[in-house]
Order: sequence, then C-alpha cells, then structure tokens
Amino acid sequence: MAREFSRADRVAQELQKEIAIILQREVKDPRIGMVTVSDVEISRDLAYAKVFVTFLFDEDDVAVERGLAGLNNASGYIRTLLGKAMRLRIVPELRFMYDQSLVEGMRMSNLVTQTVRQDQARHVPENELESEKE
Repeated sequence: MAREFSRADRVAQELQKEIAIILQREVKDPRIGMVTVSDVEISRDLAYAKVFVTFLFDEDDVAVERGLAGLNNASGYIRTLLGKAMRLRIVPELRFMYDQSLVEGMRMSNLVTQTVRQDQARHVPENELESEKE
C-alpha cells in the first residue's frame, strides 16, 4: 500500500508550522511586521525550502520588498532555531518568497462582486415590468 504523503511533504508541513511559530515569537525585525506562512515547498533531498509568505500590508510593494529582505536576512537565524526545534539531519536552506495568491484571490472576488452588482442594477424586477404593462 502506497504512502499518502511523501517524507518531503510531511517535513514541509512541519517546517511551515515551526517557521510560523518562530516568526511570531522570536524574530523582532521591524521590517517584517505581521507575516503569515502560506506554504512551504521543499526539495526531495530536503536541502532547500521555498517559504511562501504574505504580509498584513499587501498593497504596499515597497513594504513587501522590505519585509522579504528582512526575512531573507534573518534566514540563518531562523534556520538555527529550526535546527533546535526539529530533529533533522540537514536543516534546509530557506528562501522566502512573496505569495500573491491571496491578493489575486481577493482581487478576483472583488471583480465577481462588482459584476454581480452591475448585473443586478441592469436587471429590472419582473413585478415592475407587469405594472408597466397595465
């Protein structure tokens, strides 16, 4: 019987949880601010990990760049704390990347809502049509 998740998937899931805790409790860099770890992709040999993050201040591109720079500068410290928290032979090298899926999802949702409102504004209720015929 095949396993449901590969080891890399399980390690990535645990990394996501541990990195979120570390960012919340240990990292005090003011450039980072409020950050959420949305996903972790790890290589098959567990040597490299891409950590996808979103920030509270999504609209400001300069603040996002500063936040990513702060996270990438702190990656060595975060990696050290991960080594203490997790029992891995090799603690993966961390690369932080901005996850735009949340922003794109909100944009798409706003477009759908706007289109529905425009459609409802154009739609004339049936009872008004009947009263005009009489």
